[in-house]
Amino acid sequence: MADLFGDDSPPPPSAPDQPRADAPLADRLRPRTLDEVVGQDHLTGAEGTIGRMVTAGKLSSMILWGPPGTGKTTIARLLADSVGMRFAAVSAVFSGVADLKKVFAEADKAAQAGQKTLLFVDEIHRFNRAQQDGFLPFVERGTVTLVGATTENPSFALNAALLSRAQVLILERLGHEALGELLTRAEELEHPLPLTEDARAALIASADGDGRFLLNQAETLYNAGLTEPLDPAGLGSFLQRRVAVYDKDRDGHYNLISALHKAVRGSDPDAALYYLARMLTAGEEPRYLARRLVRMAVEDIGMADPAALTQCIAARDAYEFLGSPEGELALVQACIYLATAPKSNAAYMAQKSAWRSAKETGSLTPPKNILNAPTKLMKNIGYGEGYSYDHSAEDAFSGDNYWPDEMEPQSFYEPTGRGFEKRVAERMEYWNGLRRERRET
Repeated sequence: MADLFGDDSPPPPSAPDQPRADAPLADRLRPRTLDEVVGQDHLTGAEGTIGRMVTAGKLSSMILWGPPGTGKTTIARLLADSVGMRFAAVSAVFSGVADLKKVFAEADKAAQAGQKTLLFVDEIHRFNRAQQDGFLPFVERGTVTLVGATTENPSFALNAALLSRAQVLILERLGHEALGELLTRAEELEHPLPLTEDARAALIASADGDGRFLLNQAETLYNAGLTEPLDPAGLGSFLQRRVAVYDKDRDGHYNLISALHKAVRGSDPDAALYYLARMLTAGEEPRYLARRLVRMAVEDIGMADPAALTQCIAARDAYEFLGSPEGELALVQACIYLATAPKSNAAYMAQKSAWRSAKETGSLTPPKNILNAPTKLMKNIGYGEGYSYDHSAEDAFSGDNYWPDEMEPQSFYEPTGRGFEKRVAERMEYWNGLRRERRET
């Protein structure tokens, strides 16, 4: 471990147990016991995972995964207090290998004196893989009980070896009731907020589930020294809404595009528009959404409405011509078209079946009658012999076999009875009937 945790530097200072009188409102309202934590009863309650650990007086290592402002740091500190453990904290944003080396050395020394250490690692996903691996021996031999906090999906952000040694506990974004409780506590500490009831509800909604943000907004209102209550319009002009949590290359991005795709597939145009709006208003690249709409057209609508693909290509071209924000209306139109179109994944399933068959059958040669014969040699060995030109056949349909001699005819494309594909199914059944008749004769 000496190579991994190299030079020494002082660890970041820990927060004081009692906040100063002039500390931010969020610090002054920080819970003193797990019972005071709001919105996470599924974990901290008597029947929750954390509640059971505290009752048993023994903690296991864990990863707290949840949005900002949901109480990850607070829970970690209160856990240590609840079971009488020494609390140490580092942040992956500000700490390096030297800080970690010192923390582990202090934890080793405390362990020798009979004192167990809870090590809280904020933003643990920001440590690289080698640094994450560096925690393993200390966790395994019980030098520390690790409590990591992350806003990123642990499946992607953390090493499998680390995940195998820690439970992943999911913290939920704070709902309206939990946020309302925080505001009530703030008013009990200070005084009633200068807001109408509707403005109070608007303030809670503007926090987007982030308790810390809500209390910071409340503190801004207190500091303004307002003498008259604000209505929702006044509040909107006075405060800014919280910017939605959205990283274009991370979990939020993939969650929303999955929701958009499934809402389109489920023929719910309003839900589809909601997720489209969520992504566009959060700054998603419109061209990315145009590409995904094209994919939905061929995967989920397909031959049930072939015009869906045309609509999506036209929407892409319209966006390129108009740019943002005007061109985004074309994406909206395409989204509505897809969500309200008849659905079929028959072409998508046919592709998968055909690809699988092509890989399994290798290099089988097509039957000679449908091979071109541009040279005399090729004609002499039978290329093109016996080919039936369909346009010259009755009903413009010869019913010939087009499959390799070593292979039975396959059925990949099975059209549904929805939309345009219903007519395709009728046409294919007509051809299959002719094919059977002509083979029998």
